Formats: sequence, structure tokens, C-alpha cells
Amino acid sequence: MKNTARFRWIVMAAMTAAALAGLASFRADAQSEYLRGDRMPYDAFDRLPKTDLEMSGGTIHVAFAPGDIALPREKIFDWIRASARAVSTYYGRFPVSSLRLLIVPVDGARVRGGTTWGYRGAAIRLPLGRDSTEENLKRDWVIVHEMVHTALPDLDDRYNWLSEGLAVYVEPIARVQAGDLTAQEIWQAMMRDMPKGLPQAGDQGLDNTDTWGRKYWGGAMFCLLADIEIRKRTGNKFGLQDAMRGVLAAGGNHEKDWSIDRVLSTADKAVGVDVLTHLHDEMGPKPVTPDLAALWRDLGVKMQGESLAFDDNAPLAAIRRSITEARPK
Repeated sequence: MKNTARFRWIVMAAMTAAALAGLASFRADAQSEYLRGDRMPYDAFDRLPKTDLEMSGGTIHVAFAPGDIALPREKIFDWIRASARAVSTYYGRFPVSSLRLLIVPVDGARVRGGTTWGYRGAAIRLPLGRDSTEENLKRDWVIVHEMVHTALPDLDDRYNWLSEGLAVYVEPIARVQAGDLTAQEIWQAMMRDMPKGLPQAGDQGLDNTDTWGRKYWGGAMFCLLADIEIRKRTGNKFGLQDAMRGVLAAGGNHEKDWSIDRVLSTADKAVGVDVLTHLHDEMGPKPVTPDLAALWRDLGVKMQGESLAFDDNAPLAAIRRSITEARPK
């Protein structure tokens, strides 16, 4: 009898292990079509149940790939709405009339990257950790970064620095304007991270140097310099925000293929000065190393111990304040 009981236990254990392995394999197979490759799985997305979130100027169609997430879906929808409001605040409206947003459950407790497409309509895929909390989502920057991508026409790969740099630059400003971050937080982050975008040995300008630092932070530096110069030349009446709203108003979003010249000239036209085109002529073909220490001093941002302080008597203090102030639609 003892041998029979032991045999039954072994069989049951093996069956349980096989079932668990089969479940894990099924879950992996179910998710693979949503995570595989560098193309948005539009067809797979369209087979999933969707929840529509109405935003100013657009609708976000949210679908979940197979898998469990600890947070109730309504909490996830609240996070998506808040992120979309930040982008709408910056651009005056949501950048596209229809956005597919695919949430893919993965291991962990945070958003694990994101990708945006436009070739069959604007779409974003976000791998979201199953154990994410409301606090994880509140701190997340990825979804706003990806939504900012939807507001820029699709460019040749050579100019990815503008797409990524604009998203890096706009994301925190949009969140400040929406009340989700403080100005101190984002200027401190800029002071810390902007040097990553400076040209290194062998650099051949933004158009010809495909490194991580130049693509993301070099592009963000271009946007900061453009924002400041537009404000200088227009008496602080307009900034980069107005220029990029002009691109959107002209029909430019991620569903369209534009040349970089068209993007920059359209943006320049919106603010009445040729700052973006001229700055690209300088920084695109050759390395340019701005004096960041002088720039922070002129903007009136400085570190005092572990915290950042503002000097409102600095020459560009008014411009610094205007960059993070919400503009009317």
C-alpha cells in the first residue's frame, strides 16, 4: 500500500508540474504575438476586446493582451487618461483622432518600455508589469513619452534624434503643465542628464551620430536651445510648444511621413522665426558643444546641496518660467 500511495503521489506531482508548465507555455505563446518583432500587431489587437477613452480631440482604444495585472483596470484607465491629458495640455489637443493602445502584461512592477507606430494608424504597445502599483504608474514617464511621439510626423531614421529628443524634452514639461510634476523636479533632472547629450570624440553632428546619448539627450538639448532662442527672438511670446502645435495644426502627426525640412519649416512658420531650421543647419552636420554651465546660470537654476533653487533675477528667468507654464489651447 505504501508503494501504491507513493506512486500515486509521484504521478499527481508530475501531472501538476506538467499542468503548470503547460499554463506557463500557453501564457508565453498567447503573449508572443503581441511582443514579437518590431511591428505593431494590428491584426491581433483588433481581435481583442477594447475600452474607448474619449479625450480632447481623440479617442484612445485600449486593449489588454492575455495575462493578469494586479491593479484593477479602472486604475489603469485613470493613469492613461491622466497621461493623455498632459499631452493634450502641451499640444492643445490630443495629437491623433484615434489611438490604439495595447497593454501587454509582463513580469515586474513597472512599465518596461514602449513603442509607437503610425503606418496603419497611430498605435502604442506598452509592456506593463503585473505587480505594478498606483505609485508605480504615477511615477511612470514612458506612456507620456510614447504619446508625444504621435504628435510628430514619421521621419527618416537618420533624424531619430529629433523624434526621441522631442519626446524626452516635452514629456516632463507636459507633466508639469498638467500639474503632475514640479518645475524643480524637471530642471534638476535636466541639469543632471543633459550632459549625456554632449558630443564625444568622433562625433559628426546629430544627423550622423547614432549613439544613445546623442539620440535622446542630444535631441533634447536641441529642443531646449530652440525653445530658448524662439522665446528670445519673439519677446517670450512664443516657444517650442507653439512651433510644435503649428506642425500638428498643419496636419503633421505620426501617421504621416514628412521630411525633416518640412517639419522644421512648418514649425518655424508657426512662430514667425527660422530658429529650428537655422539650429539644425548648425547642429545637424557637425558637433556643437553648448556651455551648459552658463546656460543654467542664465536660466537661474542651481543646485544647493541635494535640492535645486531658482534665481528669479537671472537673465533668462522669465523664459525658464514660461517654458513650464501651461498655455491656452
